[in-house]
Amino acid sequence: MEMDTFNLTGSHRNSQGSSLSALFSTLIPIFIISSIVLIIFLILQKKLHRVYRPRTYLGSLHKDEQSPQQSSGALQWTKELRQLADEFVLGHSSIDNYLWLRFFKMLTIMCFAGCCITWVILFPINATGGAGQSGLDVLSFSNTNPGARYFAHAITAWLFLGFVMFLITREAMYYVQLRQAYFLSPFMTSRVSSKSVLFVDVPESYRNEAYLRHIFPDVRTVWLVNDPEDLEDLVEARDNAATKLEQGEVKMIQSHLKAEAKAGKSDPAESRSSHGSIIHVDDKHRPSHKLKPLIGKKVDTVNWGRSELHRLIPEVAQNQSNYLAGQTMSSSACFIEFTSVRAAQVAFKQVSHQHPFHMTPKEVNMAPDDVIWKNIGKPWWLVGLMDWAATGFVYFLCLFWTIPVAFVGVLTNVNYLTTEVPFLSFLDAIPSSIMGIITGLLPVILLAVLMALVPIICGLLAKMFEPTQSAVQLKTQSWYFPFQVIQVFLITTFSSGAASVGAQIAQNSTQAPTLLAQNLPKASNFYIAYFILFGLMTAALQLLNVMPLLFVLILGKFIDKTPRKMYNRYTQLGGLGWGSLYPKFTNLGVIALSYSCIAPLILGFATVGFGLLYLAYRYNVFFTLGTQVSTGGRSYMRALQQLTVGIYLSEICLIGLFAIGTSSAGICVGPLILMIIFLLGTIMWHYQMQSALHKLSVTLPADLLAEEYQDLHAEGHAEKGRHTNGSTHVNGSTYVNGATTDSYQIPQPQTASTPEKPTGLMGRTKTFFAPTKFSNAAALSKFTLSPHLSEPVRPYTQQERRDAYIHPAALAECPTIWLARDKLGLSRQEIEQSRREVGEGLKITDDGAWFDEKNKVQWDEGNVRGMPIWEESVVY
Repeated sequence: MEMDTFNLTGSHRNSQGSSLSALFSTLIPIFIISSIVLIIFLILQKKLHRVYRPRTYLGSLHKDEQSPQQSSGALQWTKELRQLADEFVLGHSSIDNYLWLRFFKMLTIMCFAGCCITWVILFPINATGGAGQSGLDVLSFSNTNPGARYFAHAITAWLFLGFVMFLITREAMYYVQLRQAYFLSPFMTSRVSSKSVLFVDVPESYRNEAYLRHIFPDVRTVWLVNDPEDLEDLVEARDNAATKLEQGEVKMIQSHLKAEAKAGKSDPAESRSSHGSIIHVDDKHRPSHKLKPLIGKKVDTVNWGRSELHRLIPEVAQNQSNYLAGQTMSSSACFIEFTSVRAAQVAFKQVSHQHPFHMTPKEVNMAPDDVIWKNIGKPWWLVGLMDWAATGFVYFLCLFWTIPVAFVGVLTNVNYLTTEVPFLSFLDAIPSSIMGIITGLLPVILLAVLMALVPIICGLLAKMFEPTQSAVQLKTQSWYFPFQVIQVFLITTFSSGAASVGAQIAQNSTQAPTLLAQNLPKASNFYIAYFILFGLMTAALQLLNVMPLLFVLILGKFIDKTPRKMYNRYTQLGGLGWGSLYPKFTNLGVIALSYSCIAPLILGFATVGFGLLYLAYRYNVFFTLGTQVSTGGRSYMRALQQLTVGIYLSEICLIGLFAIGTSSAGICVGPLILMIIFLLGTIMWHYQMQSALHKLSVTLPADLLAEEYQDLHAEGHAEKGRHTNGSTHVNGSTYVNGATTDSYQIPQPQTASTPEKPTGLMGRTKTFFAPTKFSNAAALSKFTLSPHLSEPVRPYTQQERRDAYIHPAALAECPTIWLARDKLGLSRQEIEQSRREVGEGLKITDDGAWFDEKNKVQWDEGNVRGMPIWEESVVY
C-alpha cells in the first residue's frame, strides 16, 4: 500500500495540531488487524509447510541450501530463528538476501541512534519553543520561535547526520570487503561465470577465436554469439505446441474419467470400444482452442499439438544443427572465459580497442541464465538511444504521474462536485451504496494499480536494452527511486503543508514562507501514522506470505491443472524484486532522515517499523524465499548511495527554515551558516566516498587477485602429474573421463591482517567503529562466510563447459510431455498414439503422476528429483 492512499488533510491534522488521541485512533485498528494476521500465521504456520517453511525440506534444494528443521510447538520455531545468524544466508541462499536483511538492520540502527541523539536535545527545545502549538506538534520545529534555539537544531543535525554519513560509509566499506571475500571464495572462483567476460560491439574483423586469443592472454574458452535468426521463434512455437498438447491430454483424460464415473462405469473393460483395446473418448470431451483469439480457426487441441510437434521437432533440430555449425550470421557479442579470475578482471578493466564503443567489456561474473540474449547484439548507439529515451520517459512519469493520481483524488469527493459542475448532476441519481464504492473503494484500488504499474513499466523498459537480468533490476532501482521520492514524498509533503495553510496564504500572501515553515514539519504527523501502518501491517502480511497462501488454498486449485504446473509451483521458491523493493524502503529511510531534525518523534516510529520489517523478512529469508535474480549485492550499494538523498533534503530543509527565520531574528544567521558549511562538507564527503569505493564495488583488487592467481598456478603444477594418464586437454582445460579437473584450492584472502574476532560489548563496539580492521576481506572470510563457500563447485563435464554460453535456443530440447496415469489406461493409449503420430524426438510419459479417486491430478511430492521433468541445474 502506498502512502498516497491516505487523506493527508483529514482530521488528524487540524488547526489544533495532531493529538495523541488521533495517533491512538490510527494505532489501535492497525494493531488489532495486525494481531489477527499474526494469529492466523501462527495457526497456519504449523500446518502449511510448503507456504511457511519450504527451505527446511524441499527436495529441489541441495542439503547445503536447506535451513534447519523447525522445532514442534506453537512458538518453538523462534528457537531456530534466534540461533541462526544473518550470515547463515550467505552460504545457504545468496549475498543479495543477506544484504537485504542487513539493510533493514542498518535502518533500524540509524533511526534508533537518531532517537538517542535528537530526542535528548530537541524535545526540550521544541516543547518550550513558545510558538503555541499543541498535541504532537509541540515536539516539532514548528513550536520553536526563531532565535538562538535554532543553534540546537543545527548542532543536532551536525551530530546525527554526521553519524548517518559515518554509518553509510561504514556499510559501503563493509560491502566492498564482503564482496571481495565472497567472490574470492572457492565456491565462487571455481565457477565458469567468475572467469567469464561479456564483450559487446565486437568489430567484425575480431569475430574469430584465433584473433581474440591473440588479443587476450590466458584465454580458456571463447563463445562467439551468432544471430539465432528464426530459431528462437521456432523453439517458442514448438514449446507452445508441447504445452498445448500436454494440457489438452490431461484435460481430455480428466473429462473422460468424470464422464465414466458419472455413468457408473468403474471397470476399464466397460470403457473400451467394440473394436477391442481402444478407449473411445466422446468428441464433447476433447478440448479445442482457436489458433487466433476470437477470429481464429477452432481446432482439436490434442490433434493440433501432435501435428505441430511432428512438423516443428525436426525443423528445430535442423536449425539448431545449423546454428551450432556456425552457418548463421555472427552478432557483435562474445563471451570469453579466462584461466583465472585475475585474468578475467584484467580484461574487464582494460581498454580492449583503439576506438571508443568497440570491443566493450560489458559484464563480468554473469551466469548464463542471467543473460538477455536479444539485447547483447544491439549496437552501442541504439542501446544509448533507448537508454536516454527510456530515462526521459521515466522522469516524465516522475513529474506528471500526479495527474492520474489527482484524478483518483477527485473521485473521493466526486459527490460534492455535482453542485459545482452541472454536467455531473447525473451522479445524484446513483444509489448511495454504489456511490460509497465509487468514492471509497474504487479510488484505493485505482491508486494501488497506478503505483504498482510504475516499477513494472520501468522493468519492461530496461529489458529492451540491458544485457542481463541483474542490470535490469539495477536500472529499475535507479529509475523507481526518484519516482518514490518525488511522487510519494515531496509532492505529498509540500501539498500537505500548503493545504493546511492554504486559506491563510490566500488572505495574506506575504506570510506564505513563514506559514509554510511553521506547518511543513506538521506533515510528519502523517508519516508517523504511515510508519505505524508499515511496521505493523506490512510486517504481519510478510509473515502471512499472502500470495503463496492464496495459491495453496484457492488459486492453485483453479490454475494448476497439470502435473507440470503443480510440480513447478511446488518446487520453485519465490524471490524478491530488488529493483522495485529497495526504492520503496530506501524512500522510507529518506523520509525518516528528512524529518529527523524538524520532527524527531518520527524516528521512534521509524525504529519500530524498520525493526519489525527486519524480523518479518528475516523469517522469510531463512525459511521461505529463494533468489530469482542476483545483483551480487550491487543493489545494496546503490540503496546506500540513494539514502544520502535524505541527508541532503534534511540539510536543505533546515537551511530554508533558518533562512526564513532570519527575517524575524538576526541571530538565525548563525545556524544558517553552520548548515551551509555542513552541506558543503556533505558534498565533499559524498564525492570522496563515491570516488574511493566505486571501482572496488564493481571489480576485485589486484593484490587479492594476485594471491588467487599465484596459488591457482602453484596447484596447477602440482596437479599436472596426476592427469598424465587417461586425460585430454580441451581449450586449456583438463578433462578426466569427461569431467573438468581444475584445481581450486584457492585460499581465503590473506593480504590484510586477520585479527581475532572481538567478543563482548567492547568487542562489538570496536567492530562497529573500525570496519577496515575487523571487517576486511580476510576477517570476513574467517568469521562470516559459510563453510559451504569454502568448497568449489563440482567439476564440469566437457559438454557442460562447452555449452555454458551458447544461445539457449540452440540447445533447448522439446519439453517432456508429462501426463497423469489413470486406472482406465487412457493415458497409456494417448502416449502410444502421440509417439506414433509425432515420431522421433518426442518424450512423453505418465510416470510419477496419477488421477486419484476423485479424478484430480496428484503427483509424488516426496520424490521431486525422480520426476520426469526434473533437471539437475549446473552452477555456472
